[in-house]
Amino acid sequence: MSAQLAWDGVSHPSALFDVSGRSALVVGATGAFGQMAARALAAGGARLTLTGANREKLEELAKSLRSRGAAVEVVARRPESDDDAGAMVSAAAKAYGRLDILVVASGLNKVAPTVEQPVEDWDAVMSANVKGPWLACRAAGRQFLRQGGGGKIVLLSSTRGRLGHPAGYAAYCPSKAAVDLLAKTLATEWGPQGINVNAIAPTVFRSDLTAWMYAEEGPGAVTRQAMLSRIPLGRLAEPEDFAGALLYLVSRASDFCTGQVLYVDGGYTAG
Repeated sequence: MSAQLAWDGVSHPSALFDVSGRSALVVGATGAFGQMAARALAAGGARLTLTGANREKLEELAKSLRSRGAAVEVVARRPESDDDAGAMVSAAAKAYGRLDILVVASGLNKVAPTVEQPVEDWDAVMSANVKGPWLACRAAGRQFLRQGGGGKIVLLSSTRGRLGHPAGYAAYCPSKAAVDLLAKTLATEWGPQGINVNAIAPTVFRSDLTAWMYAEEGPGAVTRQAMLSRIPLGRLAEPEDFAGALLYLVSRASDFCTGQVLYVDGGYTAG
């Protein structure tokens, strides 16, 4: 057998997606996407550091994952400052000796017509969706560069980073477009050091914020039907729909993929 055919990526393709033993920091782990990321990474054998503002929810999630044999650290902070972001990364590096993966799953939306939206609400969206990820990436980037060996970063974007929305999204849409360009910019800056930076862009998926759209009756049903008319696969998303994309982007399988925005949207942006 030739050396090429003996390569484990061909004979054992699943090995490309192996994240066992990797040190993974999930920022915003108590949200729907963050919980999915934590569970998917834990199931893959990664060693986790989970962050978020709600310590009770973090501890509940950590307890659940530990009961399945996962190694989990908890840091009850959000990336609102350089100190916050640095503390998260330091906790992961101290617990497991290094950091290999950063997933930024935190975010915020405040919906209002542009002419009525308070400036402080616009600032809050930009701070949570752009400044926070930038701070987390900067802290992780410092750790990756210091320890060597590259790293994987996945940011949570949205189809709204590509498409406008008429119903009061003048803060959210620009913030997610900024996330897309942050991923591309960091990918070009850190690529020579083996650091991959990508983003996952969902359409609507089930969470505490969107639960009303999944209701069988009421205004949510009307909104859902209008949304479904734009989704070729004919359904709204569940958090689990993003697990495969996430594992691809944090594993060896994506070693030659960086600066990309992966639309996991049921075909919403295809037509």
